[in-house]
Amino acid sequence: MSKTERDIASTSRRRLVQAGLGAAGLGALPLSAAFAQSGEIVVGAAPPITGVFAFAGVGLHQGLGDYCDWRNANGGVAGRKLRYIGEDSGYKMDQAMAVFKKIMGAHKPPVFYGDSTAWAKAAAAEVSQLGTTLTTSPSFASDLADPVKAPYYFMAGPTYEAMIEIQLEYINAQAKGGTKPAVAIVYSDTEFGRDPIAGAKKHAQKLGLQLVQEIVTKPGAVDVSAEVSKLRRAKPDYVIFHGYVLAPIPEFIKQMKEAGMTFKAMGTIWSMDKTTVEAMGAAAEGWMGVMPYRYSYDTAGARTMQAIKDYAAKARPQMAYVPIFYTSGWFTGMIFCEVMERCLKAGQQLTGPNMKAALESIRNWDTGGVMGKPVSLARHQIPMGRIYQFDNASKLMVPASDWITMEG
Repeated sequence: MSKTERDIASTSRRRLVQAGLGAAGLGALPLSAAFAQSGEIVVGAAPPITGVFAFAGVGLHQGLGDYCDWRNANGGVAGRKLRYIGEDSGYKMDQAMAVFKKIMGAHKPPVFYGDSTAWAKAAAAEVSQLGTTLTTSPSFASDLADPVKAPYYFMAGPTYEAMIEIQLEYINAQAKGGTKPAVAIVYSDTEFGRDPIAGAKKHAQKLGLQLVQEIVTKPGAVDVSAEVSKLRRAKPDYVIFHGYVLAPIPEFIKQMKEAGMTFKAMGTIWSMDKTTVEAMGAAAEGWMGVMPYRYSYDTAGARTMQAIKDYAAKARPQMAYVPIFYTSGWFTGMIFCEVMERCLKAGQQLTGPNMKAALESIRNWDTGGVMGKPVSLARHQIPMGRIYQFDNASKLMVPASDWITMEG
């Protein structure tokens, strides 16, 4: 983390001590005040600039903030300027909610970016009552893509369940000679890890794929020797890891290779950034997984990816590689602005119901190459992704499939 980010984080933490607005305070705001959005448009955020998720949070924060600046330089939203206000959540629930309530109370932002599944679920209940704000976060929790239960929440990509389904579709396509590959799933004993498992089993059954082993572990550095023995006996062709960022994935792969196993290891979004894969060391060779976005170096025929690369090079010259977290933050800003612009051009106020309708009207939308096909947000998610594989020679993640879209 740079000195500037540390300073921002320190200032944010001091400010949070002063944050005292509660849910009752938000609920007491008159609707006319919440809807009074003349002049600039505030984009609120509580990104995890510090804490265990800071490796991603800094990039998410930078990407969303930089998109707002880029958008302002290119005419704003229906002629109105954006003002990005982001304060560190520390990846702590109470701190994230304090930032949310503080920014909501002071600035009434029509859109807000949080930091986690826990925050998203707590905020979803609150904004459902207020009806003033469209929200999102880095969470791709499957039950949050629910226009009824979480009407003012969306995700800038596929749910975790859809990610696993995309992988299974890819695996199924690799069947040769009528013999389908055997699959094992290894996941963390966390809400994040458990999220897609029931759906994965159902989809594997639908495709006729044999799920030969299911293993759950604690996240982080743990002894996996007993679990590797189970995998060795099961002989999977593909092992899908979910609910981890890094550890214990490299240790699993190392021990599985030492046991003489022949397999392909796959992951989901948070273990797919190039820097994360490089940190796997020897275990990175052959690593595969699902990614909703192009990588920042993949700019051919993708005008948005070129814009991201160019802007980051100018605004953040120290950033040698633009991570997927920055791209995700930028893309989230694109969706926020597309929604708000549709409302404003239709002469509508930026209210929850109006923005929900505008969000669901986004169909066949060209993202400029962030995702490889036109997208729809009618289901409050974008169930699309592509399989990438680590190329040991170039040290880059390269496409191993076309873009795969899941149906409802």
